[in-house]
Amino acid sequence: MGKLDGQVALISGGARGQGEAQARLFAREGAAVALGDVLEEDGQRVAESINDTGGQAMFQKLDVTEASSWQSMVDESVSQFGRLDIVINNAGIARVNLIEDSTLQDYLDVILVNQLGVWLGMKTAIPALKEAGGGCIINTSSTAGLEGYSGLGAYVSSKFAVRGMTKVAALELAPYNIRVNSVHPGPIDTPMIRDPQIQRTDDDDFDIAGTAPIPRVGHVDEVAKMMLFIAADATYSTGAEFVIDGGVTAGTMVARPRD
Repeated sequence: MGKLDGQVALISGGARGQGEAQARLFAREGAAVALGDVLEEDGQRVAESINDTGGQAMFQKLDVTEASSWQSMVDESVSQFGRLDIVINNAGIARVNLIEDSTLQDYLDVILVNQLGVWLGMKTAIPALKEAGGGCIINTSSTAGLEGYSGLGAYVSSKFAVRGMTKVAALELAPYNIRVNSVHPGPIDTPMIRDPQIQRTDDDDFDIAGTAPIPRVGHVDEVAKMMLFIAADATYSTGAEFVIDGGVTAGTMVARPRD
């Protein structure tokens, strides 16, 4: 028996990284998974791999910035699997620019994917979740939704917005038995964080994780397990912030204990 037997999960940004890990874990726990992403080849590969190993999965191209694309994604998910119980708004991008050096389009590119994409995902999925009798929305924010990072003005803006939208949605949707929570990963080993614009080192330990209380980068499977806990076990949590960052936001490490 899996923790998600009989449930259907829609995951944006499901073609790689954190989204792929979540899709694979949720499928192992019995959920049918609908993957949406602009990376069609990768998304098809993940869905086929899940189906080949006994799970249930579908992939559809999803541009999270387009309302019509979201509607098509939700409709196809319900058409294929009969219902919708879980939505994970996972798609996101980052750009590194000082505010002074950024263009308006630089800023909007990030806001449209990370902020508008989450808003559209929640709005579009609500009728299907209501029809199912309730469900769970998980919005991927970041430690950048809890504190500032220089050079990431647009990203930080978008992730703070996700945190706020999550709380509003939790209040509005509680009467319909729909829980809404945000997850705040720190440095996680994904293709996005290995982008040379984000991580300016080839060191596998990642410079930005080296000063954390747990001095290593996190793994996508660790985030997926957090998502599973929220979806399956955290049944009295809504409007909450689940942080998975190795202690990055706990404070500043001035000195470490001696061996």
